[in-house]
Amino acid sequence: MDFETANKWAEFLKALAHPTRLQIVAELLKGTKCVTDIQDILPASQSNISQHLTVLRNARLVDFAQDGAQRCYYVSRPRLVSEVIALLEEGEPVIRKTREEINLHKQSAGGACCVQK
Repeated sequence: MDFETANKWAEFLKALAHPTRLQIVAELLKGTKCVTDIQDILPASQSNISQHLTVLRNARLVDFAQDGAQRCYYVSRPRLVSEVIALLEEGEPVIRKTREEINLHKQSAGGACCVQK
């Protein structure tokens, strides 16, 4: 993976790496909402929600359409966001490998590993 791709993906992941922002995108996946709609659903102030939406917009995960004086937000990359959330919901267990399993993998891959005896 090149550095530019890694930076772009890291910005995306950082934008999602906050409980309130995860809740916002989960709600927006259900449909377009204005800040006041989100405020009715989440325990956060309007200014706090707006700050989180700015982070999500900068990461190009959400966008808005102007509706009079209100901005109505939607997920601009719904497949990507919904698949990340779906992976998180699966609750994949953490795996642990023994030294023997690591050595077997190292031998079959033909590479070096950091495990020392």
